[in-house]
Amino acid sequence: MCNGTIMDKLISFSIPLMLSGILQLMFNAVDIVVVGRFSGSQALAAVGSTTALINVFTNLFIGISLGANVLAARYYAAGKTKEMSETVHTAIALALVSGVAMAVIGVVFARGALEIMGTPDDVIAKSTLYMRIYFCGMPFFMMYNYGAAILRAVGDTKRPLIFLIVSGVINAVLNLFLVIGFHLDVAGVGIATVISQLVSCILVLRCLHHTESSYQLHLAKLRIRSVYLKQIFEVGVPAGIQSTVINISNAMLQSSVNSFGAI
Repeated sequence: MCNGTIMDKLISFSIPLMLSGILQLMFNAVDIVVVGRFSGSQALAAVGSTTALINVFTNLFIGISLGANVLAARYYAAGKTKEMSETVHTAIALALVSGVAMAVIGVVFARGALEIMGTPDDVIAKSTLYMRIYFCGMPFFMMYNYGAAILRAVGDTKRPLIFLIVSGVINAVLNLFLVIGFHLDVAGVGIATVISQLVSCILVLRCLHHTESSYQLHLAKLRIRSVYLKQIFEVGVPAGIQSTVINISNAMLQSSVNSFGAI
């Protein structure tokens, strides 16, 4: 990164990053396409009505992962091995804790949140089911995003993209298999998403575990250290709030759309 022209490195670094962002958005989009095509309008409305609400929560924590990215990049560039290692283990532990918390919140409050958004009565049961299944995958989703943030901090944007491509293909195949083969409707696409998120999580954690560098992950060392957590939040919370504010406006728009009914 310190030799030659800047532009070619910006392009080679940013293209995998952009493609990763697109692929993550497509997980929910693939669910919508499959149920709309093979399960009918009610299933389509049920999954589609959850998108804005899910994004409100997930983008907050994806934004916070930017704090881990910045902090890890700072220590890695400075050659501070101990601080880098402790940042990595704090970030992954934070991802696990926040992922479990989001899973619990999502399962418990899914129906109430959908009712506040005015989700039509004839689809709210399916919307609730999909949302609860989706949120069960939050620990895997969070650990992938924080693990990917660590890899990007050291200049590796290609492997997180490869992991997403693998999990994205699995998601699409399982969607078709569970919806067409087993007629699981919205539950099928929800289960497929959780499994694909588990795969991406395993791949990124395995990558971190097998590296020989300062960002090597040891599960036994997972611990949230307040000094690093504070620095992660200082950068990440404003970024997360920014993303959430944008998605709250989308959720308000979705509430208006919901007033027209399932069709």
